[in-house]
Amino acid sequence: MTKRNNFFKTFCKISKAFGTTLGKKKLLDLIVRSAIDTMEAKAACLFLADEEKDMFVPMAQKGLSDNYLHASPLKAQKTVDEMLKEGYLSFYDATTDSRLENLEAKKAEGIASILSVPVMVKEKAIGVLSLYTAEHRDFSKDEIDFLSALADQGGIAIEQSQLFERINQNSMLFLDLASSINSTLDIRKVLHILTAEIAEALGMKGVLIRLLNHETGNLDLVASYGLSEEFQNKGPVSIQKSIAQALNGETVIIEQVSKDNRLQYKEEILKEGVISMLCVPIKAREEVIGVMSLFSSASRKYPEDVIILVNALAHTGGLAIQNASMYLSLQEDKKSLEEDIWSYRSWF
Repeated sequence: MTKRNNFFKTFCKISKAFGTTLGKKKLLDLIVRSAIDTMEAKAACLFLADEEKDMFVPMAQKGLSDNYLHASPLKAQKTVDEMLKEGYLSFYDATTDSRLENLEAKKAEGIASILSVPVMVKEKAIGVLSLYTAEHRDFSKDEIDFLSALADQGGIAIEQSQLFERINQNSMLFLDLASSINSTLDIRKVLHILTAEIAEALGMKGVLIRLLNHETGNLDLVASYGLSEEFQNKGPVSIQKSIAQALNGETVIIEQVSKDNRLQYKEEILKEGVISMLCVPIKAREEVIGVMSLFSSASRKYPEDVIILVNALAHTGGLAIQNASMYLSLQEDKKSLEEDIWSYRSWF
């Protein structure tokens, strides 16, 4: 049987598996196994990029020892950038090629040649699929195309699984946080949930909440989490110089702070180690009363389901803030009324 027929049979098997109830791990394991069996290789590993650490994290592998997998990994962005130029990276002698790290570890592992291709999702490289052989080998175009197609299948499996996991997690997160927000009239607890708990749940560097001050024309800081005192005290945030779209009720996504000119304190934000931001309006019914800003130390895209979740939480928080403020006002009015009543009694 020709290699082309083997490639075709492998894709039929993987396509059939996608129509089953196999989970992400089993699908990725199938892809790695198929690469080894079809291409008669020693081992294979599928890595995902960890954007926070700029490293590759192994998600599925076969044929490699634990000692080898725990060797120091390559820098993610550098490797992906080089790979995207040609669509792949090929190393005939993996024990001497200066482009590679950990040469001694590869020699000890019995690796001769390596073929690596990017795992693409919506034109973005999210990882790498690498094939390892025990003998030195020049990889043909058909082999490179086959491994690239397998990597694409891995990207589809990862994307579908992550979407399902996010929807499920977001639903539970909203239920949990919304219940907590609506269970208290303590404004400090409400603000804590909207900052600390949201930052932790979504893996953000920090969260700030600023409320609109109509008298000064500024956005006053009322709560924060994960950000330095120096950054919080950088100066007044003007509603004229800040992100106008958020104050108009729109969501603002900033994927690269360094390239965006809408920010009033861009240099201070960059100094804080912030790469990307998500800003959503805080509404009390139909009125915008402030802005909730989420800060990330990595360049990241914000999926539609995450944006919807954050907006829903901000709106729920806005209503809770308004309710808590009204409760405090009623408490103060009650106290004043009681004081007035007692003063009247002193007349008799």
